[in-house]
Order: sequence, then structure tokens, then C-alpha cells
Amino acid sequence: MVEELVTAGVALASVGAVYVMSAARVVKQYERGVVFRLGRLRPQVREPGFTMIVPFVDRLQKVNLQIVTMPVPAQEGITRDNVTVRVDAVVYFKVTSAADAIVRVEDYRFAVSQMAQTSLRSIIGKSELDDLLSNREKLNQGLELMIDSPAVEWGVTIDRVEIKDVSLPETMKRSMARQAEADRERRARVINADAELQASKKLAEAAQQMSEQPAALQLRLLQTVVAVAAEKNSTLVLPFPVELLRFLERAQVAPPVQGTPTVQGATGGPGVSEPPVVP
Repeated sequence: MVEELVTAGVALASVGAVYVMSAARVVKQYERGVVFRLGRLRPQVREPGFTMIVPFVDRLQKVNLQIVTMPVPAQEGITRDNVTVRVDAVVYFKVTSAADAIVRVEDYRFAVSQMAQTSLRSIIGKSELDDLLSNREKLNQGLELMIDSPAVEWGVTIDRVEIKDVSLPETMKRSMARQAEADRERRARVINADAELQASKKLAEAAQQMSEQPAALQLRLLQTVVAVAAEKNSTLVLPFPVELLRFLERAQVAPPVQGTPTVQGATGGPGVSEPPVVP
């Protein structure tokens, strides 16, 4: 009798252990458990930790609540200004309602991926090339709103959407390079012209100041000589003032030699000196 009771107790304990092992579940911190009992959704979502279900009656499905990084395949489209481009993006989203993510959509990851691709093609068709290249922040916000509107019903929240790269045809790249080069050349010419204008104004002011103060011109001449001599050149270019040449020209006109007779002109003009007679 005792042996039968012991055997029954061991059998009962074994059945209980098997029941507990089949009913025990562990939900991780970043997960939530959704329980279906005979196909019907239980209203209570299982929190992280140890939980029990009814074996062969309940089915526990775990949902990850972490932020998912999903790359969007490159989509080819034509912009509003008729330029063919290929654009790829990345979507960051997370599940906020585990029950809705399981019940309302068959595969929420696939649904978000398809919605992101269609929204990206729509954004390409509505935008111009300059917006895709320089105004990406605004396009990211518009793309996020387009994906987030249907995703809310699936228990999914779009955290962020970013356009990664915009691929252009080679012909368009060459055209943009020529345009950028022409623009840089135009700006360089404008800057040079502006510099020449400012320099001419300053030179005019300097010339006016030097005309009022002749000594300033001499000081500038000496500075030029010092600057040229500092280069250790074998040839020295020295500007010569015109006033000094005129002074030397007047100095070369010597007065007539004393004792030399002069012939008085008939009209009383200046006399012409005769050469002295050599004995």
C-alpha cells in the first residue's frame, strides 16, 4: 500500500513538473507577451518576467518593443523637374501596442517596409532635385508623416526617417559640375572687379594727397627703392623725377664767356658771339 502511494506521488509530482515546465514562460525586459486562449486575444498583456499560461490552451506570442532600424531599398523615380534619381533611406520605428501589432496586421515589419518604399517614391515625384540635395530635413519630416499615419493603426510609431543617399546620372553630375565651376568663376570675377574698384579709389585718394604734399612722393620713391633692394637683385630700377630733369636742363644753359665780342643784330636783337681769333 505504501509503495503504491509512493509510486502515485512520484507520478503526480512528475505530471506536475511537466505541467509547470510546459506552462512556464519568461518575458524579457524589452518584450511584451500577447496571449491567445483558444484563438481569442486575452486583454491582459504579459509584462516582463516570469509568467504562466494554460498548456495546450493558451499560446503566448512575444513582441519586441526595441527601436528597429530598417533600411529602405533604393527607389528610382523622376523628380518634378524631370530628373531621374535613385534614393534610398532608413526608417527607425518601434512597437507601442503589442496587441495591435499582432492582431491588426499580419507582419508589421513587412507592412512598414512596403509603406516606406511607396512613400519614398511619392516624395521623389513631388520634390525637385535641389530639394533632394539640399533640403533633406524637410523631406525627412514629410516622409515620416506619410509613413506614420497608417502605422499608428498597427500599433507602430515611426521614430525617425532619414534619406541616406541620392544617386544621379553621370550626365547630370557633369552638368552640375560645369554649373558649379561657372558659378565659382563668376564670383571670382566679381570679387576681382570689386577689388580693382576699391584699389582705384584708394589710388586716386593717394594721388590727390601726394599732389598736395610733394614730399610724400619722394618718401614713396624711397620706400620703393628699399623694397626693390631687399630682393637682392642685380638690376635696380630707379624712377627719376621729371622736375629734376628740368632742373638739370636749365642748369646746362651756361652764360656767355666774358671778353668775347658779340655782334649786335640789325633789329637790336640779341647778339651772336664770335669765336676768338687765334694768333
